[in-house]
Amino acid sequence: MSFVKDFKAFALKGNVMDLAVAVIIGAAFSAIVSSLVKDIITPLILTPALNAVGAKNIAELKWGEVTYGSFLAAVINFIVIAFVIFLLIRFIASFQKKAADEPAPPPVSTTDKLLEEIRDELKKRQ
Repeated sequence: MSFVKDFKAFALKGNVMDLAVAVIIGAAFSAIVSSLVKDIITPLILTPALNAVGAKNIAELKWGEVTYGSFLAAVINFIVIAFVIFLLIRFIASFQKKAADEPAPPPVSTTDKLLEEIRDELKKRQ
């Protein structure tokens, strides 16, 4: 029974749940980027180059028996994903920097604390 309890404690830790959510969101994001590359970037940017070599899509590109088109599409996907993640991290870091740049209120001195307590006591007596 201890094994089951240990596994349950491990599986329900915040870090494991956060990782599971990140993997699911990452898979969805990967599908979006793959569609972006396949449906938008390839037709807009690579179509003239593909037509020049007689290929209809990037997956048809090959050199002899080596099909390098799928690899090229994967590289483009990686570059787009890395760029978007870079922009996202910079965006989040700018918010964190703004929050860190806000000055903290100055600490209240012991003299000020005592004076506030005296003031409060005098208000109570009136």
